[in-house]
Amino acid sequence: MVDHLVENSVESALTTIAAIATPIGRGGVGVIRLSGRAAYDIAQALTKSPTGEKLHTFCPRQARFCRFYADDGSVIDEGLVLYFAAPHSFTGEDVIELQGHGGVVLQQQLLLRVFALGATQAAAGEFSARAFANDKLDLVQAEAIADAIDATSVAAAKSAMRSLTGEFSSRINDLLHQLIHLRLHVEAAIDFPDEEDVDFLADGQIAEQLATLQTQLNAVLASSQQGQLLRDGVAAVIAGRPNAGKSSLLNRLAGQERAIVTDVAGTTRDTLQETVIIDGLKLNLTDTAGLRDTTDHVEQIGIVRAQNAIAQADIVLLVYDISQTADPLALAHELLGELPSSKRLLLIGNKADLLHADQHAALEAYDWQGYAHVTVSCVTGSGLEQLNQTLCAMVGFHPVEGTWLARARHLDALRRVQTALVEADTQLHTFHAGELVAESLRQAQQYLGEITGEFSADDLLGQIFGSFCIGK
Repeated sequence: MVDHLVENSVESALTTIAAIATPIGRGGVGVIRLSGRAAYDIAQALTKSPTGEKLHTFCPRQARFCRFYADDGSVIDEGLVLYFAAPHSFTGEDVIELQGHGGVVLQQQLLLRVFALGATQAAAGEFSARAFANDKLDLVQAEAIADAIDATSVAAAKSAMRSLTGEFSSRINDLLHQLIHLRLHVEAAIDFPDEEDVDFLADGQIAEQLATLQTQLNAVLASSQQGQLLRDGVAAVIAGRPNAGKSSLLNRLAGQERAIVTDVAGTTRDTLQETVIIDGLKLNLTDTAGLRDTTDHVEQIGIVRAQNAIAQADIVLLVYDISQTADPLALAHELLGELPSSKRLLLIGNKADLLHADQHAALEAYDWQGYAHVTVSCVTGSGLEQLNQTLCAMVGFHPVEGTWLARARHLDALRRVQTALVEADTQLHTFHAGELVAESLRQAQQYLGEITGEFSADDLLGQIFGSFCIGK
């Protein structure tokens, strides 16, 4: 188990692990990675020819061409051997990379031979777990490896690399250092209240430091929220009556014909998922069956699924035929029942190309009651840019250069830190209770430490590293 490896890094170092590090399939190069004390010896045994010639010597960070031999002396494959000596490697252990041909059979044969020579199969994320255990990277950087691999946009990839290279960790560590300094100040004021050369709780310095810390934390939290949107995206459901243009909108946003579009009501009978990138924002779209009363059993099932998707969505894109609907909010009430908050509902009037002048005037005078509304035409494409901008604004997506990727657990920890600092501020200014201020600051430090892995439960580590690729 990965969490066991992290907890017992000394014991785990006794085992040499191996895994295929490149995608399985046909390719020019396939890489098998080994890490552990026996990695170097396994590489020597693997490359020793059946004639019994002298063992190869591998120099750190220098590629050497070798043949890889089976137990009976036959050649399995040939390629490059790269050696990274501990502690100057990704895992902090001796690491060997075998770069052979990318065929499935060749890679499997070579891996089996490595196992026969003493290596064991690496678990998902075990290489990164060892790197974490050996202080080669912190938990944020370890997660960024998986995020970089899974990035679905250029912005997400760049943000993942910023996390991987330590920008996010650096900001968290800066906050930790300030928090520790503040804690020392408070503890000194508590323990030595009568000393003239020690600042007291009421002298203003502690309050000033606390306010500065809160301001900087809020900035980190705001950037992290943008990073989470980059990484996880937004779950959006396209809903509306049949023939309103829901599937046409999906196709427009996806840039391809993902959904079948006809003039027959009820064409869409099931949910259809598609992920699109809008100005860097990952939008996890779900097209749904048209909402209406029907006796068709299959369509009824589709409508139930549509209602379930609507209930779980971050945002509902309610599409309606703007040329046929005079009261969009009344239609929304009819289809959705109780309306979602204005942050979760976007009204989209489709078929704008069919509007008459008097209908345009009616739209301008309509009371939208705080709900966002966009007019589009899925036939001509008009209004789609405004739709993209409105979507980004509704979810608060406006990443700036320097944003790093963040996960839900990062935001949860930062919000708990925020709450603890607010409590510390209240205890300081309202109750002048130094011991309670100190306790709130201690909790804040613990929450911050969870982000980089200074304080982490074993089950959390297991979940994080278990989601990685084999070979990472």
